[in-house]
Amino acid sequence: IDFEEIREHCLEKPGVTEGFPFGEDVLVFKVAEKMFLLTNLATQPPSFNAKCDPERALELREEYDNIQPGYHMNKRHWNTVVLDDTIADAEIYGMIDDSYALVVQGLPKAKRPVA
Repeated sequence: IDFEEIREHCLEKPGVTEGFPFGEDVLVFKVAEKMFLLTNLATQPPSFNAKCDPERALELREEYDNIQPGYHMNKRHWNTVVLDDTIADAEIYGMIDDSYALVVQGLPKAKRPVA
């Protein structure tokens, strides 16, 4: 999986926008102005931060060496995922989907995107 595939996956979701609020290297994906995924485009190997249920975050960190507490984020609720082909694509897409769903669930009903 490469970052362009991740970008396309994010942008397919209802209400998603992308931008560079933290400078030209940090691409952020938001739903209703709330972040659900971000990446530093200059980092090698590529990685991204995704929101995660705290219990699931711990499980993922135990299962995969390439998943760490979220860099520069609330480490209880965010993971940093390094893309080096050791994590199945389906698992990566699942983490992105879960992050999006968690953010949408936290939105007031009036701000939730309609699928």
